Amino acid sequence: MHDFPAGRFAVWATAWLTGRASYDDALDALVGDTAHRVSGLPGTDEAVPLGWALSALRGAGERRVRLVLPVPGDVRGLPRVPGLAEPAVEAGQAAVGERVALVPEPLGPEAVQWTAFDLTGAPPLPPPVEGSLRAVSGALDLAVGDAARTLAELDLARWHPEVPALLAGLAEAAHVPGMPPGTDPVAMSLLARAQRLAKVLDLALTDAPGGAVTHRQAAARDDALRPLGDAVREAVTAAYNAIPR
Repeated sequence: MHDFPAGRFAVWATAWLTGRASYDDALDALVGDTAHRVSGLPGTDEAVPLGWALSALRGAGERRVRLVLPVPGDVRGLPRVPGLAEPAVEAGQAAVGERVALVPEPLGPEAVQWTAFDLTGAPPLPPPVEGSLRAVSGALDLAVGDAARTLAELDLARWHPEVPALLAGLAEAAHVPGMPPGTDPVAMSLLARAQRLAKVLDLALTDAPGGAVTHRQAAARDDALRPLGDAVREAVTAAYNAIPR
């Protein structure tokens, strides 16, 4: 849960569609040194460069693209079109507009394959509930506090010495590189904290020596940390989907 190509696509595509970023800047931020190809884009018969998807969004009249982070049992925000839910849940992310949805699949460190889904005829989704960034930040703080005892009992610092530094940095102001101009500073801070906590969760949910290794212990650990995972997911979604002031 460290890398969110669908989040970057959502935030930069929205910046491009609303005139806050040029096409070249958006494409440079999205592609970098990685090869991106998109299959299934309406009007195409083969895989095309990611830049085609940006142009297609504007041509289709898209106004905004949102990040959705689906998990088994919770696919809120995903349009009901054939074939979309399974790859989106497997990827754990999707960039969703009103007319097109895109699901990324990293093919190693240097390539990403995207699958586009035409949303024409899909039943309309209810408007997403988008609370304030400060409210989401407060919920994340509460989840961290509730999970603190579990994290201590796992003795993560002993087996993963990077954990104390990750937790200590939560209170620091942070800049997230690669975000569009005008991004709300609160959104950037929230995203930075959520990314740190995602790394802590990955470590906590690994059955390292000294951690919870029996089935019962692992189940108890997962139950205790699930609210923090949910809060991290909500925070990442809110940060990438925030509308600049």
